[in-house]
Amino acid sequence: MNKVLYLGVVCFLLLTGCASVEMAPKEESDLAKQFNPPSDGKAGVYVYRSDSHFGGALKKDVWINKKCIGETAKGVFFYHEVDGDKEHTISTESEFSPNDLLVKMKKGALYFFHQYIKFGLFVGGAGIEQKSETDGKKAVSTLSMAKKGKCDADTVVAETEK
Repeated sequence: MNKVLYLGVVCFLLLTGCASVEMAPKEESDLAKQFNPPSDGKAGVYVYRSDSHFGGALKKDVWINKKCIGETAKGVFFYHEVDGDKEHTISTESEFSPNDLLVKMKKGALYFFHQYIKFGLFVGGAGIEQKSETDGKKAVSTLSMAKKGKCDADTVVAETEK
């Protein structure tokens, strides 16, 4: 009985706890939340995670075109610019392999992608979905920017060897 109770508490903490990642300076986060147009010829990409209930203790990597953007935790976002008028792949770490979303991005536009925790055979999968500019701005305005470029080392090695 004690083992079952202990296992239940551990699972609950994993599902609802909070993971932390290194954060960008507040000034950089505040500037990104002004939603200014991207640089000339570029498209602006926001990837955010705003877990409300489960998965707060999990960190998940995000890539754009197989390049590490960073590791997410509950309540963070990233901003990254890509070449406009081209297709780009937004990916997130999941249970067994990345989940990819291919999107053609127009220069001068802002794009918003919500990373969410999903539950499957094992707890801890992640998905990615495109959101409207209105919904994306509303969500990002309540979050903090994470520092870019830090992904799980094993995942980065696997991706660069492909």
